[in-house]
Amino acid sequence: MPIPDFQTIMLPLLSYASDKEPHHIQDAVKHLANKFNLSEEEQSDLLPSGQQPIFYNRVGWARTYLKKAGLLASPKRGFFQITQRGFDILRENPQKIDMSYLRRFKEFIEFRESKQNDETKEIKSETQILEDATPEEVLENTYQHIREYLANELLDFVLDCTPGFFEKLVIELLVKMGYGGSQRDAARAVGRSGDEGIDGIIDEDRLGLNAIYIQAKKWDPNSTVGRPEIQKFVGALHGKKARRGVFITTSSFTKAAREYANSIDTKVVLINGHRLTNLMIDNNIGVSVNSIYEIKDVDTDYFGKSTVI
Repeated sequence: MPIPDFQTIMLPLLSYASDKEPHHIQDAVKHLANKFNLSEEEQSDLLPSGQQPIFYNRVGWARTYLKKAGLLASPKRGFFQITQRGFDILRENPQKIDMSYLRRFKEFIEFRESKQNDETKEIKSETQILEDATPEEVLENTYQHIREYLANELLDFVLDCTPGFFEKLVIELLVKMGYGGSQRDAARAVGRSGDEGIDGIIDEDRLGLNAIYIQAKKWDPNSTVGRPEIQKFVGALHGKKARRGVFITTSSFTKAAREYANSIDTKVVLINGHRLTNLMIDNNIGVSVNSIYEIKDVDTDYFGKSTVI
């Protein structure tokens, strides 16, 4: 039979997790391959890039969408587990779970729809998007979608790393962005102060003209950093007579925390988990290039030479 699309895989994947036990993605792929009676050849068929089997890729996307709708969760890296919401959905005995079905969940809509000026724009169906967009727009939207998927997967890995590795990651990222001089210099600077509310110091430039104080918290994404945490950090900055700080967390910040950071004279940059992983992608930290696609146009100058005798 033909390899099922990722929307067809959603309901069987959720049903597979109905025992409420954690499952590894590899085990799910094997189970679903048998359920769909896929041949060895069909299971081995690769994407055009040649980097990954098509069926594995589609199971992965089905899992991602179910997670974004709150039907699956990630108890630990590489594993997924059904949530109470997912279990309740199965009890309703749906005939199909697809993109349209998942739009009943606010979290899924927020994941799928980009925001402009903090206002939710009109929601279009997948068919409308494909019909209205040019091929270049479809490609750009797809690229952003893949990037969002990568950022979420990357955050799972960051959350699973040790505090020491997280500190190293932050150092490497800041150095890659141009702060702190060399990796060795930055590593000596971070973690020296030991002051309450400050995890480290790094130079703003390679000459060391200004210092930036750092607070890095590896928190669960379901938790939030509130205004009191930012106030404590700012107080520590004032104790050092510092006017610049970066607060990095794997979770997110409350509205009150963001408003406070924007209202004070001290420059405090707040980096949540989403921004952290996107900065990692931009600076090639913890990621590698999978495929490169080139968009080419006709070289009219080349053909212009054909009129010359």
